[in-house]
Amino acid sequence: MNDYIEIGKIINYFGIKGEVKIISDFEYPDKVFREGINFYIGKDKELEIVNTRRVHKSYHLVSFKGKDNINDILKYKNSYVYVKRNDLNLGEDEYLYRDLIDYEVYDKDKLIGKVIDYTYSNNVLLKVKGEKVFYLPLIDNYIKKIDKENKKIITNGGEDLIL
Repeated sequence: MNDYIEIGKIINYFGIKGEVKIISDFEYPDKVFREGINFYIGKDKELEIVNTRRVHKSYHLVSFKGKDNINDILKYKNSYVYVKRNDLNLGEDEYLYRDLIDYEVYDKDKLIGKVIDYTYSNNVLLKVKGEKVFYLPLIDNYIKKIDKENKKIITNGGEDLIL
């Protein structure tokens, strides 16, 4: 599985030395905003290798190898940034929130719904559709186990969240 994963958007350049300003809410920023990783930019997935990275306010400032002038990166403004899934090196217990869509949700042995979407600000909420649509916080208080092999989420009290 080597598909492209969107990690953010280049919203502007920063200074005149070829840095781009990326806005991102990607769940594993340390895995993607690092020197030497391949970024694929825009709809054509143009390859650029990260040379430097740093955080400024709520943005990631990134420069690319061989691009040290503002004129080299102007074309990337408003472009989405992708990485290949294999480059993420996710651990056994790590997953992307988007991968949980279509997982079945169980409370004990009872099927209570299927994940149809997710949202997050301070906490991740899985939008689950069963008899009713409800939100399941992706926290240890409610999530007992995420079974990636069988695409199941086992909850502890998840049924109590259905209003």
